[in-house]
Amino acid sequence: MRIILLGPPGAGKGTQAKDLVTKYGIPQISTGDILRKNLADKTPLGLEAKKYMDKGELVPDSVVVGIVRDRLKESDCKKGYILDGFPRTVPQAEALDAALAEMKTPIDKVLSIEVPDSELVKRLGGRRTCRSCQAGYHVMFKPSKKEGVCDSCGGELYQRDDDKEEAIKNRLKVYMASTAPLIGYYKNKGMLATIDGVGDMKVILDRMVKALKG
Repeated sequence: MRIILLGPPGAGKGTQAKDLVTKYGIPQISTGDILRKNLADKTPLGLEAKKYMDKGELVPDSVVVGIVRDRLKESDCKKGYILDGFPRTVPQAEALDAALAEMKTPIDKVLSIEVPDSELVKRLGGRRTCRSCQAGYHVMFKPSKKEGVCDSCGGELYQRDDDKEEAIKNRLKVYMASTAPLIGYYKNKGMLATIDGVGDMKVILDRMVKALKG
């Protein structure tokens, strides 16, 4: 089962990907993780990416797709995988399709997790982080025992700048401008299933599993 997960910031892709990993026994692949590994291992593609990162430039799609392609060739991906956070744009999706066509391993399904903006602002805006140990909390879903104080170390809890309402709205605008067009791209290919991302996590997982079977 080869799956792509799409969804705006706060849609819960990370949590839901972990549930799918457990259910299907396939790896979750994050481009951030594999890019860092290539940098640490000083692979040819990692060194190529570093040239751009050192100049403060975006790593070109060709390099990112190359890193993803090499990861998908590893033995743990034989049964499938979950791509989380990639592709982010239509050109990346086109390049990925070309690479997978060469490997003769096309994507089986694209799951687009849909959550209203008002709910996303509520989810992301409620996050709190400990200044001392970086433990994460949420004012609604995972509150600390004492307001503003970390349960683990007693440190001060604060709201990161990128979790404030104006920043969240800007992040959602960026998503709509660059990543949301992927929904149309995969819909036209007949690969897209939209998932209602509001509700109990187990219920959302059931929706995803049903879509993958359909």
